[in-house]
Amino acid sequence: MRMATWGRSTANSGVPGLRRDGRHIDQITTVMNQLKNDPDSRRIIVSAWNVGELDKMALAPCHAFFQFYVADGKLSCQLYQRSCDVFLGLPFNIASYALLVHMVAQQCDLQVGDFVWTGGDTHLYSNHLEQTHLQLSREPRPLPKLVIKRKPASIFDYRF
Repeated sequence: MRMATWGRSTANSGVPGLRRDGRHIDQITTVMNQLKNDPDSRRIIVSAWNVGELDKMALAPCHAFFQFYVADGKLSCQLYQRSCDVFLGLPFNIASYALLVHMVAQQCDLQVGDFVWTGGDTHLYSNHLEQTHLQLSREPRPLPKLVIKRKPASIFDYRF
């Protein structure tokens, strides 16, 4: 097993992705390197939660963190979302992170596993009740199939 040293913990620096010496940590690049070099790690996490800055934010991040894990050559991801508008936000959140899992898996030459969504405070606003009932009354359409036509050079080179 290979072990990488990423510098000191950012727990007290106040800014996620910022080391005490002021240098930035690119969490996505770090995740990609971890998946390629140590796919069995239980620490492949991207965090948006910034305790040192919460009091300065208009709203704390809803998508607090997500974690990747590899089992049997398949990449899975779990998102913890502290707060979620179920009618408007959740479908978009699921689609976005599912796409991310496909992109990351492609870059790491892994098969796609599962996307697991965990919600802390999930809510349905009263002004969405009518639209929610209408949506639930509709016959579901067949699930779409995602096809990524090319493999870009890096996770940052995808274009839509």
